[in-house]
Amino acid sequence: MKFYLLLRWRVLVRQLVELGWWRIVLLGAMALVAVGRGLVLLSSSATAAQWVVPLLVLLMLVSQHRRRTDLGFLHVTAPSFRPWLATEYALWSLPSALVLFGFGRVGAGFLTIAVAPLAAWVPPARTQTTTQQRRSMFRSEAFEWGSGFRQPGAWLGWLTLVVVAGWWRQYGLAPALALGVWVLYLSSFYATPEPWTMLLPALRQPGTWLRRRVALGVLYYSATAAPFVLLMGLSQAGWGGAAVLWLWGAVVLGMMVLARYAFYPHALLVRLTQSGVLVANLLFGHPIYPALLFVVFFGLIWKSRKQLSVFRND
Repeated sequence: MKFYLLLRWRVLVRQLVELGWWRIVLLGAMALVAVGRGLVLLSSSATAAQWVVPLLVLLMLVSQHRRRTDLGFLHVTAPSFRPWLATEYALWSLPSALVLFGFGRVGAGFLTIAVAPLAAWVPPARTQTTTQQRRSMFRSEAFEWGSGFRQPGAWLGWLTLVVVAGWWRQYGLAPALALGVWVLYLSSFYATPEPWTMLLPALRQPGTWLRRRVALGVLYYSATAAPFVLLMGLSQAGWGGAAVLWLWGAVVLGMMVLARYAFYPHALLVRLTQSGVLVANLLFGHPIYPALLFVVFFGLIWKSRKQLSVFRND
């Protein structure tokens, strides 16, 4: 385990070096403001909101765990590797637990550390290994949605969120949180850049192709988000709040699509940029959010078109 954790530390340092100091400063500042603000708000609340922190930490760790590419290697070389992962995930949960401890939420803090290792036993996301054509309700060019909804539990997770939002529909926060979780899940569809051969249709007119990709993503997002928007509109939040929430999700998903091609084909930079996009949009309601959104959104438009133009010229 000691050698495994040392190896993971070296990998993290190498990735940070590849990221560059100015990106570390920018993303780190946004992460501290957004994530720190959310943790402080949940930890300092006198209600049961503190118990949301362990669930959020577990969901984030599970999401990262299922996309790991070294699980097959570890399974072959060290079949008893699960405790190593459990220890690593427990260490990643410590910052959140320390914030809870600082506000006197001892029970929620220990629960955060206790549930984090459970992510090590979650099975990885299955890859499509067959070439058999399967009918899908999504267009072939929106292949992320087709492969994403072929994953076990995708439709079940959506239905569960709809039921939870409907059960507590009298509280506008329940549909809002459910839609927020759903947007985070949909964002994972765009986390891995596709092979460059699939970009050939984009090289003729990158701008038009990007607009169509964003439009398809927002269209399918709107279809799956309709129950949450409806439930929120019928709650105390009203239709105005529901419209704002739908627009927020559409902006997040559109920016995730753009971020996928802004640093194509570097998977690390793509995922870190998408993490920065999520962090920036978690500042919703903060005074700096409109200015930050304007800069990041149009910056991604410019960078993604420029990156695809480079491939066209090559």
